[in-house]
Amino acid sequence: MDQYLNTLVLLGGFAIVAVAAKQIATFFQKAKLPIITGLLVIGLFSGPYLFKLLPKGTSTGLQFINDISLAFIAFAAAAELYVKEMRSRFKSIKWMTFGQLGVTFIFSSILIFFLADYIGFMKEMNSASKIAVAILMATIFVARSPASAIAVINELRAKGPFVQMAMGVTVVKDFLVILLFAVCFTISQTLISGEPFTITFLGILIGELAVSFGLGWVVGKLLSVILSIRMHQNLKAAFILGLGYSVYLLNYFVEHYSYDQFGVKIHLEPLLICIIGSFILTNYSRFRAEFLTILEEVGPIVYICFFTLTGASVSLDVLVKLLGVAAILFSIRLVTMIVGSVVGGTLAGDPPLYRKIGWMPFVTQAGVGLGLASVVANAFPEWGNEFQTTVVAVIVINQFVGPPLFKWAINMVGEARTRAVTPHFDGVRDAYIIGFETQTVALARQLKEHGWEAELLTNNKEVNFDEFPDLKMHLLEDFSLESLKAVDIQKAEAVVLTLTDQENLNIAEAIYEHVGTKDIVVRLNKRDNFESFHKLDCLIVDPSTAMVSLMDHLVRSPQAATLLLGMQEDQDTMDVEVLNSDLRGLPLRDLRLPSDIIILSVNRKGQTIITHGYTRLRMGDVLTMVGSNDSLQEIALRFDR
Repeated sequence: MDQYLNTLVLLGGFAIVAVAAKQIATFFQKAKLPIITGLLVIGLFSGPYLFKLLPKGTSTGLQFINDISLAFIAFAAAAELYVKEMRSRFKSIKWMTFGQLGVTFIFSSILIFFLADYIGFMKEMNSASKIAVAILMATIFVARSPASAIAVINELRAKGPFVQMAMGVTVVKDFLVILLFAVCFTISQTLISGEPFTITFLGILIGELAVSFGLGWVVGKLLSVILSIRMHQNLKAAFILGLGYSVYLLNYFVEHYSYDQFGVKIHLEPLLICIIGSFILTNYSRFRAEFLTILEEVGPIVYICFFTLTGASVSLDVLVKLLGVAAILFSIRLVTMIVGSVVGGTLAGDPPLYRKIGWMPFVTQAGVGLGLASVVANAFPEWGNEFQTTVVAVIVINQFVGPPLFKWAINMVGEARTRAVTPHFDGVRDAYIIGFETQTVALARQLKEHGWEAELLTNNKEVNFDEFPDLKMHLLEDFSLESLKAVDIQKAEAVVLTLTDQENLNIAEAIYEHVGTKDIVVRLNKRDNFESFHKLDCLIVDPSTAMVSLMDHLVRSPQAATLLLGMQEDQDTMDVEVLNSDLRGLPLRDLRLPSDIIILSVNRKGQTIITHGYTRLRMGDVLTMVGSNDSLQEIALRFDR
């Protein structure tokens, strides 16, 4: 009873630290560092060596959190291994994986073995134990971080053969690393125990792997059953995590039972079982999309717990001693990865540039590497803690160095699709409306009434421009970037897209990447395409819900709705940007606004800020104001250059 009470108290304290870690780690993101690095550092500071918020033995007392997290990491790693999406770059992925896995593993193992006398906890080991540690550490060196890779790719909106190859190798490597670790872990246990390699040992190893593969198939089918049942998604997530934890419980039971009954520990491979189960579900069931959604929603919570707990379990005194060793091991990993990349790229026949920079996407490490290190720490308590601390130090260095290198590589091959710089405001508010129909004509006329220069773009040759003498219109052959630039699309403050979703998306991507127009307004046709436009920071109008939302606002807040819609006589709203340098630093209370003007909000660098009379203006701030048309025009002139 006391044991359960202590665990509950420990869990409560850890929960408070984890919640705080989530908030504090966001500051690391602002410094362009991975949030994982922040969680590790906060866990380290919260541990028994600095602020002592968590006592010694926290990782042991909360081992179940570690087990659940490791199962989840295995699920997530295999969920990215979708074979159908890798076929186009299979040759490059195959040979680069061979280069990274084979060369890095072999050369790292050899170098670590010969450097054993310079690594504190390996000095007094016999040769067999040194080999065991070397192959375990080399296996972890091969591991990569799919989550970190995806984060960089999403940030740069990168797309192309190089990114496709990098992501494919990353996912396949993490899959194979867990297989390799299962074999090396069993061999290491035999080497360290001093038992000879016999036919019996080989039979047990093959049997363990075969049973693990079989149980992986069972887990895949159980995951399918869970996802096929109609219930709340949070409940499904709980069952998935519970299934992953039950794999670890089964492994503990089999180990103890086999040792008690036969005097031999039969060791299943929980990580291997989970990764096989996830692979089967991802590639051979209809639940892949739902599974990925659940993993994305649960992932942040699991990672916060896992990385914070890992940081808290690191011995700070040992970490300080091992920083020099960690730097050497980091260099070994980097050099062997470069060699592996050149070998793999050459065998695949990749372009020279790919061979030179092919190693850059694979530097960053995270969940899988830390997970495998924690397995070693738990299995070999005599030196496992120092082993884990060394690996954590190397991974932290990789977290600092890896993401910038991957970004640099993507930019070098020209596959980054970041937003172009927004053109400077020329003093005239221009809106380009792409598409010709009754609504676009009405929109152009309404914008002109509000002081905008509205221009219509169409490729419909049957339109008679003479029927619309009050509008400026352009007939284009197509809506390519060259055609759009020919009509000075770069001077627009807003572009409105009213074509099909695919046409709108092509235009939005071209404007986002090459023009940088401040506001891209899209009329959506199918709800399924919402996310594609959202990633481009588009302002999306969904006709299927817009009318309902409009009537809802008119019922609940008629005054505000009619005001925003311009339905009140001589009243309107306007966004005004601070372009006049004389207003910089001026508090809102000193603006001397007309009596009928009200400031609704202030938007600063894309964020709406809470304002008061003493809020000081900055250049580029956008103020949303409401008032009479005459007063709004007066204010617009005052805020302009």
